[in-house]
Amino acid sequence: MQTRTVGDVQVGAIGLGGMPMSIEGRPDEQRSVATVHAALEAGVTLIDTADAYHRDSNEVGHNESLIARAVAEYGGDTSDVLIATKGGHLRPGDGSWTLNGSPEYLKKACDASLERLGVEAIGLYQFHRPDPRVPYDESVGAIRDLLDAGKIRFAGISNASPDRIRLANEILGGRLVSVQNQFSPAFRSSEPELELCAELGIAFLPWSPLGGISNAGALGSRYAAFADVARAHGVSPQQVCLAWMLAKAPVVIPIPGSSRPETIRDSVAAAELKLSAEEQARLDAA
Repeated sequence: MQTRTVGDVQVGAIGLGGMPMSIEGRPDEQRSVATVHAALEAGVTLIDTADAYHRDSNEVGHNESLIARAVAEYGGDTSDVLIATKGGHLRPGDGSWTLNGSPEYLKKACDASLERLGVEAIGLYQFHRPDPRVPYDESVGAIRDLLDAGKIRFAGISNASPDRIRLANEILGGRLVSVQNQFSPAFRSSEPELELCAELGIAFLPWSPLGGISNAGALGSRYAAFADVARAHGVSPQQVCLAWMLAKAPVVIPIPGSSRPETIRDSVAAAELKLSAEEQARLDAA
């Protein structure tokens, strides 16, 4: 697979999002482990997780532990795998999502993630979502402290506006390596953030790039242009969608969520799909 850059490391142009393996409707762990192994076999070297990717209140970090175990059990070389996790978003266990961006909480959350992942330093640690009760510079300041302490190798932010991207990069002393925002055919309001990341050389990681767990399968029926281009190439609309994103800027690294080996294999194939300028323009306008 072609590679792209996060910080000073090269990763596969398509990553793997772990959330579907751990929240409501999740498969059995055997299938999830098989999905991670299929991703690794296909050349995926960026795996995205979070401490909030769990279902019940007594299993915080379920996905982190699952990803760590699956990578450890893989028979091949995993020294180049970058595991990215996040802190600051919580799930009480009733299906809702809450926020805690306090520096004290983020530092404790990072320590807990370190233990679950079984590493001395987290590859990429991301502030999950701004907390309106906590000044943004204080939350990002905690990420800076973790970076300075050597507990994390790289620092990123998620769900950020252009102003917050600039502010975070300033607070981190120019060491912001990634921004993870929602971006898909259905959600294109993060175009300004994508363009800013391209300008600054910061990796842009679209989450829910296929429209989310419940909508990914219907992407082609919802967006005719993606289905038409897919038929012309003999591939899935989902592949076309990811190839369309990759062509937007060399900093884009989609992280489609998956819980089946066959879906992550299909996603990875998008890295080799070349779209014409006319097709790209048609998809932009869809």
